[in-house]
Amino acid sequence: MALSLNSVNRRHLLLGLATSMVAILKPSMASAASPAGETAWDLSESQWRQRLSPEAFNVLRKEGTERAFTSSLLEEKRDGTFVCKGCKLPLFSSATKYESGTGWPSFWEPLPNSIGTKLDFRLLLPRTEYHCRRCGGHQGHVFNDGPQPTGKRYCNNGVALGFIPAEAAPVN
Repeated sequence: MALSLNSVNRRHLLLGLATSMVAILKPSMASAASPAGETAWDLSESQWRQRLSPEAFNVLRKEGTERAFTSSLLEEKRDGTFVCKGCKLPLFSSATKYESGTGWPSFWEPLPNSIGTKLDFRLLLPRTEYHCRRCGGHQGHVFNDGPQPTGKRYCNNGVALGFIPAEAAPVN
């Protein structure tokens, strides 16, 4: 059976609309209830501006992107934990960081219960955006071109991260 160009375009339009509605209606992990004993981060725009540098505010709160190869965290090789610059929630272990050649800190797996995701259509084609589960701060995008064992590349804006060296971590 031959398909007309009109039916193919209609099918793509309907598929795109359905995908968009799912993305809009499906609550992200960032809006999910916080674990017991954890308070939600609901700061005003002016409070975020006071807390963050202009560059970090643009990325974390406005979903901006820093220029490639500008983050000092690209060269960070010590053992430790990468945390959200907005609320200090641990997001990635240094054990999952790798050199992707993209110009942004890249990881193959986030820490458990640390991020939320949503579809991002800013470049027209859908991408998976990820953000801090606690404060909702934009971190970057996840791609399916990373190393094993996950095959994922969590491409992070360095300005959205802080780093806590393992030797600085509190001992229980």
